[in-house]
Amino acid sequence: MRIAALEALAVALPLARPMKMSGVEIATAENVLARVADERGRVGWGEAASAPSMTGETVESMAAAVRHLAPFVSGLAAEDFAAVHAEMDWRLYGNHAAKSAIDMALHDLVARARGVPVHALLGTRRRERIPVLWMLGTGSVEADLREAAEKRGAGFVAYKIKVGGDDPRVDAERTARLCAALGAAQLVSADANQGWNPEQAIAYVRAVASTAVDFLEQPVRGDDLAGMARVAAASRVAIGADEGVHGLDDIARHHAARAASGVSLKTIKLGGLGAAREAALLCERLGMKVNLACKIAESSIATAAVLHLAAAVPSLEWGVSLSSQYLAADLVRRPIAIRDGHAAVPEGPGLGIEVDEERVREHRWRARA
Repeated sequence: MRIAALEALAVALPLARPMKMSGVEIATAENVLARVADERGRVGWGEAASAPSMTGETVESMAAAVRHLAPFVSGLAAEDFAAVHAEMDWRLYGNHAAKSAIDMALHDLVARARGVPVHALLGTRRRERIPVLWMLGTGSVEADLREAAEKRGAGFVAYKIKVGGDDPRVDAERTARLCAALGAAQLVSADANQGWNPEQAIAYVRAVASTAVDFLEQPVRGDDLAGMARVAAASRVAIGADEGVHGLDDIARHHAARAASGVSLKTIKLGGLGAAREAALLCERLGMKVNLACKIAESSIATAAVLHLAAAVPSLEWGVSLSSQYLAADLVRRPIAIRDGHAAVPEGPGLGIEVDEERVREHRWRARA
């Protein structure tokens, strides 16, 4: 099976409502799809969200990277993921998000051709039904409390509270109120998205020490390893790394510095499903917790991929953050369903979803003037 065609399709997807995170309000998701075909016309799909502050890539640069790489991977064996990545890394430095979309599309194509689900390419299936983290970040305490009550009633057992966009004492008070409202949730986390300096982060973790928060994700800038270590040393709440991790070496550095007890793994940061699996295996060896996450907000294409990854990795103590649930419009004929706060690993070959190319055209991204 050889790669015969690779194309990039940029899309803009509206959120059901704006999401506020670390002082930024997001109303539209700008993503790039990779569509790969083999010599028999079989097709696979991948997706990557634009996240400039996390990966250094925009929707324009991701689309350009996929198009740049297309002639170099043409003719390569689609199932030889290592060889494809070696070629991509030689031809284009970095650009992990663009490469992750291609990697995802290749996994979809190969698994479809073999008549197996993607998780069969990633290892033994360990779980079939995954509890999904719901994000609380409306920008209003009262609205967050109403949403928390609604989602608790709908069966959600895992939550992520968006913080870092306000004074840490204000965020801590909001966190405490939400923890009280959520009651006996299985997992409650907070995510600052690099929003504080170490002193502010330490003030927050001390203020929420008696609450039900299980971990705080990326309280300071991703390049401030020493700051992360300071916060971790001062905190009774476990600290997780996100924007500070872009590869296996970063995970090892956080572990050695005692800067994080766990890691949020995203395909766009690591370069694909295989790389995310290797990162999860390293976390298992180091005794670090794992959270798997999509970026706000990817469609059911990336959601399906993360669910297949969730089925195969050794441990998921910090849960799974899916983001298609926040979209007002999706790109597949049957969007990934979340029932009673849980998502089932998709059945069928490949990613187990069917992309609606008419919807892709309808939501085509257009450059701003």
